[in-house]
Order: sequence, then structure tokens, then C-alpha cells
Amino acid sequence: MPGLTIGDTIPNLEVESTNGKINLHHFCIDSWTILFSHPGDFTPVCTTELGQMAKYSSEFYQRGVKLLGLSCDDLKTHNEWIKDIEAYTPGAKVNFPIISDPKREIIKQLNMVDPDEKDSIGNLPSRALHIVGPDKKIKLSFLYPATTGRNVDEVLRVVESLQKASKFKVATPANWKPGEKVVISPDVTNEQAKEMFPQGFETKDLPSKKEYLRFVKV
Repeated sequence: MPGLTIGDTIPNLEVESTNGKINLHHFCIDSWTILFSHPGDFTPVCTTELGQMAKYSSEFYQRGVKLLGLSCDDLKTHNEWIKDIEAYTPGAKVNFPIISDPKREIIKQLNMVDPDEKDSIGNLPSRALHIVGPDKKIKLSFLYPATTGRNVDEVLRVVESLQKASKFKVATPANWKPGEKVVISPDVTNEQAKEMFPQGFETKDLPSKKEYLRFVKV
């Protein structure tokens, strides 16, 4: 379906949440934000996911990342559901807002509609997640069907990848994990790389003899 994708600015919506009214642009300004949707309250996969997001929340906050959930039920239902989430995941506190969207209007504007999953009202939210940069533009999106839960370790991993790429002229290779070496962007010359990375970098010797695969620790 057409809608928001990487590089798009999130719409400037006024929404109701468990923490009161939120203006999305004000909420996201000058920080990273993870905006994630769930098909419904009091559902098994969503309860496990919200519990894990709450459990990992301090890890996200340490990296300057805000969390903002969304589900299509009303605020009263959200607040009752939070009790179940926290009971299921001991020690986890849902200290981030959850948007209420009972009319299913916000999910359409945020490209978070599941085309297959429906109830008596209409299409449910998909299991979507947007990582929004300080410029209010979407940097990465995950889109899962309602039947597949997210891996929160992967969400944390890609946050670190995006932040490193925005700070340095680097990219993260396949299966990269935080703390491992990254690769230097192809548009950085070796001379520039020596200035940018005085700690040194490793150039892989390849059959083509092209010096494009350069690893550095940052």
C-alpha cells in the first residue's frame, strides 16, 4: 500500500495517548524516536512485545531514543492492558506513551494498516515500526504481519547502526553487532579516511585489487 517510507517526514499529527495529547513533530524533534504499532490490546503477541520494549526502554533512552507505541483501542483499554503487560514481564514498566486510535485514522496516515487482518470495524494496525531521526524523517521501517512478533534485540542493533552512520561516514556490514568493526563509506578516499580515522583502518585484499572494503573501529 502507498504511504510513508524511508526518507519521508512523519505527518504533524495531534494524537491522544496514555501520557496525554502529543504533537508528533514536537515529540520527535531533536531526538531519535521509535514509533511502533500493534494490532490490538489484550492480544498475546502484542503483550509480549510491549513487555520487551518496556524491558529494553532504558537501553533506548541511554542512546537518546524515545519510544511511542500505538494501538487501535481506547485509552481506558490501554491503561488496563498496561497492567497485564507489566505483570507478564516482571520489572518492566511501560513508561512511554501509547497512542489511542479507535477510529483507525492515524494508522492510515502512518502507513501502519494490515491489509489482511480485519475485525468488525475494519482493518487492524499492522505490526509496523518506524525509526525516526532528529530531522523527523523516517530512517528505517520494519513491517511484520500480525502473526509474527518483533525481535527487540534487532531493533536495538539497527538503532546503533543508524546512529553510527549519521555520526561517521560508515556503514554496518552483514550480521554486524554493536562493538564490532564497521566499513568506511565508498565516497571517502583513503587520504580522507586517514584523517577521519587516525586510529587506523584495515583494507581487505581482494582479487579485484579495488580498495573499497575498509574496516574501522569507531
